[in-house]
Amino acid sequence: MRLLICLVSWLLLCCCWRTRAEIFTSIGQMTDLLYTEKELVHSLRDYIKAEELKLAEVKSWARKLDDLTRISTSDPEGYLAHPVNAYKLMKRLNTEWSQLESLVLQNPSDGFISNMTMHRQYFPDAEDEKGAAKALMRLQDTYHLDSEDFSKGRLPGMHSNAVLTVDDCYDMGKTAYNEGDYYHAVLWMQQSLKQLDAGEEAVVSKAAILDYLSYSVYQMGDLPRAIELTRRLVAIEPSHQRAGGNLRYFEKLLLKVQSEEEPTNQPASEEPIQLGTYVRPKDHLPEREIYEALCRGEQDGMTEARRSRLFCRYQDGSRNPRLLLKPMKEEDEWDSPHIVRYLEALSDYEIGKIKEMAKPRLARATVRDPKTGVLTTANYRVSKSAWLEEEDDPVIGRVNQRIQDITGLTVDTAELLQVANYGVGGQYEPHFDFSRMSDVEAGGATVFPDFGAVIQPKKGTAVFWYNLFKSGEGDYRTRHAACPVLVGSKWVSNKWIHERGQEFLRPCGLTEVD
Repeated sequence: MRLLICLVSWLLLCCCWRTRAEIFTSIGQMTDLLYTEKELVHSLRDYIKAEELKLAEVKSWARKLDDLTRISTSDPEGYLAHPVNAYKLMKRLNTEWSQLESLVLQNPSDGFISNMTMHRQYFPDAEDEKGAAKALMRLQDTYHLDSEDFSKGRLPGMHSNAVLTVDDCYDMGKTAYNEGDYYHAVLWMQQSLKQLDAGEEAVVSKAAILDYLSYSVYQMGDLPRAIELTRRLVAIEPSHQRAGGNLRYFEKLLLKVQSEEEPTNQPASEEPIQLGTYVRPKDHLPEREIYEALCRGEQDGMTEARRSRLFCRYQDGSRNPRLLLKPMKEEDEWDSPHIVRYLEALSDYEIGKIKEMAKPRLARATVRDPKTGVLTTANYRVSKSAWLEEEDDPVIGRVNQRIQDITGLTVDTAELLQVANYGVGGQYEPHFDFSRMSDVEAGGATVFPDFGAVIQPKKGTAVFWYNLFKSGEGDYRTRHAACPVLVGSKWVSNKWIHERGQEFLRPCGLTEVD
């Protein structure tokens, strides 16, 4: 007789909350940089004030000496005939001009430079800036946002004064270009050109924008438009290093293409290049279109028939003493696979305490490389995370006990409580055995591409589901993703409950899919 020990799924309980919208992979840590920047502004103002005081004093010296030298040089011998004037000349040249020299050599910037040096170690680097630019492009794709919407501060449900200048758009396009991402390079260079043509002042030249734009358009396979843009570049800067050669190459290539195909004689399109003009290249994710449509609120698989099978109830954990007087509010989010949400899973005090403990420990979230087994960062998982244990604070022990009470499973073999923080564009693409939940202004939902579920983030709630059947077979329907955060800062707590120790708490079913 063989004893079959059932494997209980990797369970995930996500406890979520919300803060105000800011930017970067981890908003929790970026808030510190805002205060650092504020301190540097104060330091800069102190430096300006010191420079102004120094300049005012030097000007006072100049006015006094200007009056003096005008009198002395009008009749040098007569001026020096007076012994007091002769003495004061010796004194000025020996003492007072030395004092003036010391004043001019004083450097009021020392304090400001010292402050800058102290804080610079915490500043974002070039990789961070590139990551932020790529995050905007990720949001642009996922939520179908035109470059102009971003540049004018228009996002779904809000309008702000956070605008992008000509130079900002150019830098965005250049970031994409340097990554070989010509699709986004076209969108952002076109927006930069549009704002420049509208009269906005900029450091970047029109020729520089056209140079990148024309070649990126060529890379997207639009030869007629590439030729038209390159001609505009040559007209502006006839001696441009690459433009002439590119133009001849593009024209020759177009003739070759036209000779091999049926001639159309269609001129280059003069319509602005915007979202939808070109097809975004395919990438590594097979369900990309479904995933992003769900993030936008499209293709939601919830039907009236399914909704009728969803209920809410008070959960007392099978008469658990800790839940008898105050049972947990439980709501069905999905029927099969069964996904439930627990309301008021964390108090505001607990949320604040967990954030306080996690913030100084946040580090870029990692994934395990399937080939090497080594933990590494990945573009498909963009967040920062920290791990908390019961010894850190009694709050963690209470949260772990609450998880055990409402699930009916032991957390003795579970992993530590993980806390993750997402900023703009923060996401986790479709995967198994992982999730992200939170309350944010826009974006950040958890979606299930296989059956079309969209689980919206709500502050203080917890979401729970099984990723394995009772038989131990994986439930592949539970492949899910955390949509990019469009506006807001997304904080989440995750708890993985392992299979070991659950054998008698969740007994085997009779079939593989029980």
